[in-house]
Amino acid sequence: MTHTQESSHELLAEDNRALPVTRISEARLPTTFGTFRAVAYRQADGIEHLALVAGDIGDGRDVLVRVHSECLTGDVLGSLRCDCGPQLHAALEAVTAEGRGVVLYLRGQEGRGIGLAEKIAAYALQEQGRDTVEANLDLGLPVDSRDYAGAVAVLRDLGVHDVELMTHNPVKVAALETHGVPVLRRRDLPVAQTLDNVRYLRTKRDRMGHRLPGVS
Repeated sequence: MTHTQESSHELLAEDNRALPVTRISEARLPTTFGTFRAVAYRQADGIEHLALVAGDIGDGRDVLVRVHSECLTGDVLGSLRCDCGPQLHAALEAVTAEGRGVVLYLRGQEGRGIGLAEKIAAYALQEQGRDTVEANLDLGLPVDSRDYAGAVAVLRDLGVHDVELMTHNPVKVAALETHGVPVLRRRDLPVAQTLDNVRYLRTKRDRMGHRLPGVS
């Protein structure tokens, strides 16, 4: 498919709004983790996502997949307040080692959907003793407002039918299955625990149900 060709796949978000996702462009992307086919998508609301495809998806069955929410501070700046960067890197390494898989990078999901500026405001509240859940609520914001319907649309467009999902988050598993992509298995990613993120990890485990058995 050339950069002038576009394909679209439409499904319904959880509030029943039509949420079309359009394939915009694709190109080869060599990285330190391996070489991927980078496929860019755009939602009707203008938010763009990037699928990094390793190898040949083939029949689309039992594909190793990571659905990764954008985190500028962790993914780009190397923040130690979260484990997002190490999870992204581990996922890229895993699909390369597998020889087949997809790492889907979802834009517009910074701070579990509250945005970058509000995430920094939440950090300030955390420095005063609030955990990540309490900080969001203190700001009058949802604990987690992310939606994964667009992610499912991208996976379907790539020809993915069912997946082995790399995640600690049971909400992602439920969301993919609700929108019609069965999760055959869940694969844990390494947990990069530091003195700066241990409370963040404990909050995800104890208050949000994430599977993080290695967290002290």
